[in-house]
Amino acid sequence: MELQLALDLVDIDGAKQVVAEVADHIDIVEIGTPVVINEGLRAVKEIKEAFPSLRVLADLKIMDAGGYEVMKASEAGADIITVLGVSDNSTIRGAVEEARKQNKKIMVDMINVKDIEGRAQEIDALGVDYICVHSGYDHQAEGKNSFEELAAIKRVVKQAKTAIAGGIKLDTLPEVIKAQPDLVIVGGGITSQSDKKATAAEMKKLVSLA
Repeated sequence: MELQLALDLVDIDGAKQVVAEVADHIDIVEIGTPVVINEGLRAVKEIKEAFPSLRVLADLKIMDAGGYEVMKASEAGADIITVLGVSDNSTIRGAVEEARKQNKKIMVDMINVKDIEGRAQEIDALGVDYICVHSGYDHQAEGKNSFEELAAIKRVVKQAKTAIAGGIKLDTLPEVIKAQPDLVIVGGGITSQSDKKATAAEMKKLVSLA
């Protein structure tokens, strides 16, 4: 089980400061969609150059032109790129083909997918690397979490690794770990803490023991 830090509400300098604090205790750093919108793929490039030992995920939430967008993110240094599960199969296929060429990985974000189990089975067959269940900010505000969705995709996914994101904090992490995802994605549960390093270290310890 691995730990991914999601950076959503920062600029590039702010991102570098946070990553510098916690780099020893995370496996992947995610440049979140808001950062990409505000700063462009330059954010991915600068974080990868500053922290070459970390894998960098570009949370592009691709909905169309999968191959092209994966190519551009790869050029910027992204190791993993996200595509939306509600996008067309041809988009996901194009993203996977380009990722294979570039030796990168594709994560499919299942946010707003209605038939989680059925769609996960279809997406798994397309050869993606990760399938992620995700309670977005708006879902979290309504009190939703992704444990049932994770259980559903774990029943059907044969090849892809599973990931879970959305509102995970140190006190809810043991429940997340019990659900046995391959990747745990934490944003504010680390970035909003006064001692980010200690929180990340404790989370990494719990995840590593799973």
